Amino acid sequence: MMEMLRERLKNPIVAAVSGFVLGLIIGLPILGWWLWPVRWVNAEPRHLRADLKTDYLCMIIDSYIKNQNQVNARARFELLGQEGEALLADLKPGQCNLSESDINQFRAALQGPVLPLPAVTPGAGQPTTAPRASGVTIVIALCLVTLAVGGVLVYLLVFRRQRGGAAPSVVSQAREYSRQAEPTDYVAQGQQPPISQFMTTYVLGDDLYDDSFSIDSPAGEFLGECGVGISDTIGVGEPKRVTALEVWLFDKNDYQTVTKVLMTPHAYNDPAIRQRLESKGELIQVEPGQRITLEANTLIMEAHVADLVLGGGALPPESYFERITIELSVWQKQA
Repeated sequence: MMEMLRERLKNPIVAAVSGFVLGLIIGLPILGWWLWPVRWVNAEPRHLRADLKTDYLCMIIDSYIKNQNQVNARARFELLGQEGEALLADLKPGQCNLSESDINQFRAALQGPVLPLPAVTPGAGQPTTAPRASGVTIVIALCLVTLAVGGVLVYLLVFRRQRGGAAPSVVSQAREYSRQAEPTDYVAQGQQPPISQFMTTYVLGDDLYDDSFSIDSPAGEFLGECGVGISDTIGVGEPKRVTALEVWLFDKNDYQTVTKVLMTPHAYNDPAIRQRLESKGELIQVEPGQRITLEANTLIMEAHVADLVLGGGALPPESYFERITIELSVWQKQA
């Protein structure tokens, strides 16, 4: 499961969406409910508990009996909403030190024509809503920040990354080399054609090179993924000198990802580098025209070294890749 997740996250779209979802998970529950929780204050009486609604009704009646302000009494009573009439009907003499006469006077005050709601100050009974607006503003702000972070992730991982964040000229060169490479005609060789066939090129300067492809059946069913990425480098400075590449095959019906490491002649013959990379998969010295087979539970892939240029210079001869084009062809195993 972890291997499948790791390979899935190599896809920039998947990584961006995962980052966005993670941002929502962190932004709303943790920031919105724990670090900066919304605190509702001065709620309208209709949102109070039943016993507090009764207390509020008693205060309305008591205020009306003392001030005889029918306008304020009606406006305050309407703040109880649809439950107001039921609460008044259930109110008994003796509750809240109110007499039957007090309750009847208040009922009579409500029987008149419908009066417009007065502009009542918060202190006179009209609850303020500013704190609520402030709480909503915080939630909206958190959502906007999360969306902004998601947008930045998509921009960085999809548009600017351009397969690893390399300079556009390097990416264009790699794509051109892949376009010019002639794919293997398996039918002409008397073999069954692959269900998927991809071409990928690494060019010196593509420091975060990591190409991956989805493998689908002719009917469109997802079967797995494959790809090539940087495994190890040599020397210091920019750009990185890549001395080993990982070719991998993920089969959705297998419990692990099959990986083989293509090494330059220098790296392959260096015991220290070999020891460092042997845990990643089978070590193979790269050669022009080489064909390497990776076999999983239901899939077989052939990696063909269609083009190869090795570099040296200040470093040992044939110690890093200046350019390499690899063709990936995938077949389903016959049942």
